[in-house]
Amino acid sequence: MTIRLGLQIPNFSYNTPVAELFPAVIAQAQEAEAAGFDTVFLMDHFYQLPGLGEPDEPMLEAYTALGALATATERVQLGTLVTGNTYRQPTLLAKVISTLDVVSGGRGILGIGAGWFELEHQQLGFEFGTFTERFEKLEEALQIILPMLHGERRSFSGKWYHTENAINEPRYRDHIPVMLGGSGEKKTFRLAARYADHLNIIADIDDLPAKVEVLRQRCVEIDRDPATLETSGLLTLVVDGYDAPSDIGEAQGGRAVRGTPDQIADEIKRRVLDAGIDGVIINLPTHRHTPGVITKVGEALRPLVQP
Repeated sequence: MTIRLGLQIPNFSYNTPVAELFPAVIAQAQEAEAAGFDTVFLMDHFYQLPGLGEPDEPMLEAYTALGALATATERVQLGTLVTGNTYRQPTLLAKVISTLDVVSGGRGILGIGAGWFELEHQQLGFEFGTFTERFEKLEEALQIILPMLHGERRSFSGKWYHTENAINEPRYRDHIPVMLGGSGEKKTFRLAARYADHLNIIADIDDLPAKVEVLRQRCVEIDRDPATLETSGLLTLVVDGYDAPSDIGEAQGGRAVRGTPDQIADEIKRRVLDAGIDGVIINLPTHRHTPGVITKVGEALRPLVQP
């Protein structure tokens, strides 16, 4: 698995009839594939997030949509950035991601995190619990999911989850890449060092050099070579020269980069890649579905991340 240039599609508010909503998602995924992106991500949420829109704005269920995208694309890897562990039992999630991998011909990625959006849990009936409990659940879930993805019949008895000889068939591959997402140095980074192939660091650009050093330390603590844990940064881009249909609050944060495609590429190289991050995952929420933006961004960024 390699994630060097990813596109996250964070919103589905395209001001179109519902019948035209998913064709716009397909168009973005296909444009990203043609532009050289290696991965397309959806968010695993049921309500739109604060800073991106109102809770009742359109939000597709991630894995249903990813399964459909698998039939409309050929090369890009597909996953969530990231799955909320609290929304599905670990055995169900193992089956879901394995099915995506089969449907896509070996292009599934398991992006996973502890879950954080309390409103969804409260209104939809998912148990939220405390911060500590959610991370306890995540670690137990990883101890169930990973063996199942490898074909083991998993029996597990923990504080939160219990399985008996759990079977997961069919499987397209013996290993589906696992990506954790977050910025927590004590919990998320420790779990990434122990269980993951990739960590998407969701943090302000100015904080990335320090985050890279802490992650290196977490790997050293368990005798893992830090070079074996890939990293990426999640960035919001606002591209000059294209009308931005909306002014979404997230574009004002410390993960935003603005300018022409070439200016954006220069800043990403200097402040992200040169800081020791292996790749970038970008989203374009202010542009919503604007044909051509993904292509221009891909043309500017692809040379920076090609091996």
